[in-house]
Amino acid sequence: MPKKVKNRSKVLILCGGQGTRMREETEYRPKPLVEIGGKPILWHIMKSFAHFGLDDFVLCLGYRGNMIKEYFLNYEAMNNNFTISLGRQSRVTYHDAHPEQDFRVTLVETGLETMTGGRVKRSEPYIDTDLFIVTYGDGVSDVDVQDLVRFHRSHGKMATVTIVKPVSRFGVVDLDSKGRIKHFAEKPQLDGWASAGFMVFNKNFFKYLGGDDCVLERDPLERLAREGELMAYRHEGFFYAMDTYREYNYLNELWTGGKAPWRIWN
Repeated sequence: MPKKVKNRSKVLILCGGQGTRMREETEYRPKPLVEIGGKPILWHIMKSFAHFGLDDFVLCLGYRGNMIKEYFLNYEAMNNNFTISLGRQSRVTYHDAHPEQDFRVTLVETGLETMTGGRVKRSEPYIDTDLFIVTYGDGVSDVDVQDLVRFHRSHGKMATVTIVKPVSRFGVVDLDSKGRIKHFAEKPQLDGWASAGFMVFNKNFFKYLGGDDCVLERDPLERLAREGELMAYRHEGFFYAMDTYREYNYLNELWTGGKAPWRIWN
């Protein structure tokens, strides 16, 4: 397991979407706060980054962003034993030190209807490092972020996108001419590669972003590709996005069964 080394790169997490495909969980809370094993998926993502020394986060808020603010404002009280002195000189004394002691979290309101590129653009004032990482608030992975950053620095291009082998959402069957199934595969791995987030950008990338209607995955990345400034980091390990209630159940089953590949921290 790689040694944790403090890394100056900031991690920007897109937390503003409405999560319409899993309304069972997102009608009353934003998707990043939907829980896996009793902790928000956002917490899992942040713990994975912190394992590699990246614990300076910028959260792009939108749908029910106030709930994410409340989660972090109350984090000390909800994750520590404490003594509170009541009265005019109210004081709280915390007795423990939770593992997230060094996390630095900047919460940025980026609009309810703003698209992904617009959310990144609105966060520009809070990015003061030469490069930064962007990922989504609903995908967990065991990607080696230290190695990803090293790869990005090595090629000298503007951007790097982490790619994975996609898995079909459906069982795939192989039929003969009479309709007899010769082979059945539940959620097989498909050919080709797909973006998994975990993107690294040089700070100059902000020049490629437009207004609130700018979609990060469209014109900005397409333009970088045309200009030869976009590289791919191949990740052969685990990646899973929680986009539906079925995927929510699957991630919780992995966690409760002690088989969560993204749990790389101690």
